[in-house]
Amino acid sequence: MKRLFVTGTDTGAGKTFVTAALARRARELGRKVFAYKPIETGCERVGGHLVGPDQEIISTAAGGWQTGPQRGVYQFVNAVAPLVASELEHSPIDLNLIAKVANSETSVDLLIVEGAGGWRVPITTTADMAVLARQLETKVVVVARAGLGTINHSLLTVEAVERDGCSVAAVVLSRRPDEDASFAQSNRDQIHRRWPGPVLVFDTNTRVLDPLLG
Repeated sequence: MKRLFVTGTDTGAGKTFVTAALARRARELGRKVFAYKPIETGCERVGGHLVGPDQEIISTAAGGWQTGPQRGVYQFVNAVAPLVASELEHSPIDLNLIAKVANSETSVDLLIVEGAGGWRVPITTTADMAVLARQLETKVVVVARAGLGTINHSLLTVEAVERDGCSVAAVVLSRRPDEDASFAQSNRDQIHRRWPGPVLVFDTNTRVLDPLLG
């Protein structure tokens, strides 16, 4: 089973967009995908239950087969860091439970775990997203904005991931429709000049993500 952990350079960088696209492309290639966002904040109550909109998007992209905790273990109302939300809502986060659910489906070809926020976002008083990614034994996909500021944010995140002993599978620059394609490509080139791994510019062509699925 291939295992990827999707983190972002910051909140709103495009993690869910890229995670869903990876799931759809993997399915096009005939893979069974488990798209899993174990912790989500800023959730809404629907029919008496908290629903994570990002988890719904990526579960649908993976084929809609996931049920129960496979559609997210922790949902919080407050749109804050997981540790802060768990303390406010008196619901401690258990990383071992998250890992148990991640490993609960052995028939899949690809596990994609979407983190909450960036690499240093706290989950518990002693663990951040880095700890979770290491526990899940995943390679890391760093999702970044394609525009101004992304060179610095991307390289700093890559440095942090590698310093924490994790392998970066790729940096993916998530380009929005109103962002200049040539500027995004220039940013890609500058990041690649400093870091030798794959740097992909993604907008809507899911084939761009194929190097992550090989």
